[in-house]
Amino acid sequence: MRAERGDDALGVLDRMTCILEAFDQDDRGLGISELAVRAGLPKSTVSRLVATLVRQRYLERDGRLIHLGLRLFELGQLAEQPRELRIAALPVMTDLRNRTGENVHLAIRDARAMVCIAMVRGRGGAMPAVRTGTRVPIHATALGKAALAHAAPAEVDEVVSEELEALTTETVTDPVLLERELADIRRGGTAVEDRELDPDVRGIAAAVLVPGSGLAGAISVSGRAEDFDASRYAADVRAAAKTVAQRLASFGPVRG
Repeated sequence: MRAERGDDALGVLDRMTCILEAFDQDDRGLGISELAVRAGLPKSTVSRLVATLVRQRYLERDGRLIHLGLRLFELGQLAEQPRELRIAALPVMTDLRNRTGENVHLAIRDARAMVCIAMVRGRGGAMPAVRTGTRVPIHATALGKAALAHAAPAEVDEVVSEELEALTTETVTDPVLLERELADIRRGGTAVEDRELDPDVRGIAAAVLVPGSGLAGAISVSGRAEDFDASRYAADVRAAAKTVAQRLASFGPVRG
C-alpha cells in the first residue's frame, strides 16, 4: 500500500511537470483545453491539477487563461543567487573556520525562513545543528536575525505579527523583545543565537550587505553552547561578511 501511494505521488508530480513544461516563452496565457493538448493529459486532470498549482502560486489564473505564476520566478531567483553567493563565500568561510575552529554557515532568506546554502565543518567536533539545504525559522537563529535586522520595516512587521514558534525554552517569541534585539543588531553589526534553535548550540552571525544591492545573505559561526563565547568571534564574523560582500560585488549586480 505504501509503495502504491508513492507511485501515485510520483504520477501526480509527473503530470504537474507536464503542465508546467507545456508553456513556452511566447505564451500570453493558455486555456485549459490548449494546456491539456500540449501536456498530453485529459482535460479533467489538467483542470484539477491547475487548481492546485494556482493555490500554490506556481500558476496564475486570469479569467479563462492560465499563466506561469510568480512562485516559479521566485524559485528561479533563489536558484541563481546561491551559486554566486557560494562562489564568493566559500574561501572566506574556510578562512573563518580556520580562524575560529567552529562550524561556519551561509544562508539566504526565503520569507519567514533561512535556507542554508553552504557549511564548513568545524574542527572542534561539535555536530552542526544546521546542514546544507536545511530551512530554519528566521526568528530563532543568528543567521535569521542578522538578515531580518536589515529587512524593510514592513517585512519585519509581517514576521512579528504572526506567532513566533518556540523551538526551545530559550527561543525569543515576544515580538517586542525581538524587535528590540533587531535594533541592537543594526547598531552592533552581529546577531547572537543562544540555544534558541538547538539547546546545545550558540552562534553569532552577520549580514552580507552588498553596496548598492542590499542583503545577499548571512554568515555565521556556531559551536557547543557550553564553551562558545560569541563575543570572541564578533570581529571575525563582521570582517568575513564584509569580505563576502566585496567579493560578490565584484561579480556584478546581485540578483535576488
